[in-house]
Amino acid sequence: MPLPDRAASDGFPRCLAELIELCRAHLPARTAEAPEHEEEQRIVLRRALGYLDHDYPDLPEPFFGALVRAAVHDPDPSLDRQFVEPLKAAFGTRRTQQALLEVLTTGTNPERAGAARAWYWASLETLDDLQDRWNRAALGEFVANDDLDVRRCVLPQLTLDPAAYPAGLHPLVAEAVHLARTHSDDYLRHRVELQVADPED
Repeated sequence: MPLPDRAASDGFPRCLAELIELCRAHLPARTAEAPEHEEEQRIVLRRALGYLDHDYPDLPEPFFGALVRAAVHDPDPSLDRQFVEPLKAAFGTRRTQQALLEVLTTGTNPERAGAARAWYWASLETLDDLQDRWNRAALGEFVANDDLDVRRCVLPQLTLDPAAYPAGLHPLVAEAVHLARTHSDDYLRHRVELQVADPED
């Protein structure tokens, strides 16, 4: 069961416009005139940022925050990869993951959900210390934050194996599993069964 559909955040069009302006200023040879429609803007940005052919350009510092914001505000958990990959290529996996972890713990609920969606692509290269920090933060977020979209987006990236956590967090893992299994939301109930093999005691 895929993540339920969601509407684009009010901030996403601004994120696209910000990136296109940066590309026109710093990568003019790669950037066409800025189109008006979202799909055309995505195509322009894929080309300019090197996502189409994996020819990622060196990007100056202003792109870092702009790419993080675009990845977080993109409502599509597949298409946000077009921002995460150039971000990692230009600024490194560690810095990218640190930024998403910061958003997960300090952002608004829509931003926290977006950080969880973007984490999938950012974490394809595993950095054990940051993965451990993400696991703990995501576990706490899933249990404590009752925002449905946050929970829906956090759960697929949430490790539910108690062995991945210190003993003191094992009760929180059990609470997360119980919460998902007994939740009124169909997606959470379905998803948790894909991640936890053993029946609940």
